[in-house]
Amino acid sequence: MKKLGLALAVGALSVSTLAACSSGSGEDDKALTVWAMGEEGKALPKLVKEYEKANKGVKVKVQAIPWDTAHDKLLTAVASKNGPDVVQMGTSWMPEFVEAGALSDMKKYVEKYPSLAKDNFYEGSYETVELKDGVYGAPWYTDTRVLYYRKDALSDVGYKKAPETWEELEDASAKLAKRPGENMYGITLDTNDQMLNFMFARQNGSDLLTQDNKPLFNQPEFIESAEYLTSYFKQKYAPIDLGMDIVQAFGAKDPNVPMFISGPWMINLINEQMPGIESQWGTAVLPKKENNISFLGGANLSIFESSSKKDQAAKFIAYMSEPETQTAWMEMTKSLPSTKEAWKNDTLQNDEKLKTFGEQMKAAQPMPLISSWEKVSQTYLQSFEKMYRGDAAVDKEVEVFQKKAETILK
Repeated sequence: MKKLGLALAVGALSVSTLAACSSGSGEDDKALTVWAMGEEGKALPKLVKEYEKANKGVKVKVQAIPWDTAHDKLLTAVASKNGPDVVQMGTSWMPEFVEAGALSDMKKYVEKYPSLAKDNFYEGSYETVELKDGVYGAPWYTDTRVLYYRKDALSDVGYKKAPETWEELEDASAKLAKRPGENMYGITLDTNDQMLNFMFARQNGSDLLTQDNKPLFNQPEFIESAEYLTSYFKQKYAPIDLGMDIVQAFGAKDPNVPMFISGPWMINLINEQMPGIESQWGTAVLPKKENNISFLGGANLSIFESSSKKDQAAKFIAYMSEPETQTAWMEMTKSLPSTKEAWKNDTLQNDEKLKTFGEQMKAAQPMPLISSWEKVSQTYLQSFEKMYRGDAAVDKEVEVFQKKAETILK
């Protein structure tokens, strides 16, 4: 049904819109076409030049597509069968487009190119391409969440290192929130982050879904994690509406929020906006309950099923998966490599803040790889808001969410 729904959706697009996706003619037809999103699309041509030098006679044309229009453009390409040869895919989009038959199974190329071998990649990353008994791409770069913390503020309340357990995180947050001053908190928790609650549920032992994709949200493991997170707001350890820039709040002399959970992009933002405090803050793997599983995201490179240049596309993706290329891409864009070998790079091994992400990757998993997960997670944000902002009883609100999720997942 999901595949049919996608087909109906793209079938409704206008002929003029479909024509707009044409890759052109002449020299463009001979080039390998690559669609890349956002900042990656702007940076990739620099790396493509090196690929063309190493493969004389080969031309690669990169089209940069804004993330906010990328999904619709991909739907159009599926309908018109006039898409790129290689496409960047957000990990959460993979199930939808695999079900629609939009991506080519690369299993035979995995056997041909050593750089595409499963063992080269982090397990969680590879899960996002290994779908329906096939291999529908290669992990390009990764993204996970870790704990950012102010060393000086934590030291002042008796913590010489970052909290390592849920109990320590709550204790440290309580003590930090009691510091003198206005709007002082222990941690900020992003209430708009779709992944946050599900990460904590997994840390408490929740599987989220059964093997046949039935929700487990009304089970004790999930309810306990929701109660744990809600308590941070009820106890005023975390702000409900911060009303200030997180970098400024974290980087102040007396930080309003000495801890937060986020991805690797925050390292550059803090360094750029709050210079001079490099020694006063650090990153740590997430505190543990039953485990310390984090969210794993990022992007993959896939071959469009309608491509007439699948062999050339696979060779390009294999090049992008080589450790040397991954390292060059990391240095160019600050994206985290998807291959384990690339993490041996001196920059990643010697930078303690970045090194943390490599450690967290060992305990990182993607969100459930089903096309309806986006709607499930958005629905939960509505329920969570009633818990932390209102007077809704956590167990009762979770039961409401459970029933909504059952309907969505049917």
